[in-house]
Amino acid sequence: MKTIAIIAHDGKKPEMVQFLNEHREILDSANVQIIATGTTGSKTEAAGYKVEKLLSGPLGGDAQIAARIAEAKVDMVIFFRDPLDKHPHEPDIFMLMRLCDVQNVPLATNPATARLLIKGLI
Repeated sequence: MKTIAIIAHDGKKPEMVQFLNEHREILDSANVQIIATGTTGSKTEAAGYKVEKLLSGPLGGDAQIAARIAEAKVDMVIFFRDPLDKHPHEPDIFMLMRLCDVQNVPLATNPATARLLIKGLI
């Protein structure tokens, strides 16, 4: 079973749910476990997905996902970031992205890249 971590900044949460819905068939057939930061997880759960919800990003959820990446418990990260807004938890975001590079974990920060990663599950 593959574990996919999903994170979306506030303005990108609807886009994340839409993305997941567009790829529901692949996600269902690939036998994946989804983990998410708090609010992203709640929105994803409301769309009918089974999700392990962690803390909200600003409250440590990004750091929790980063810790799982460091422990080799995450196979892929989809993080729809809002690059035009400031985020108080920016250090946690950079840590998560750095750990993806260190641990060689695929990271998508936009739908185009995420589509390529999801298609790799087939």
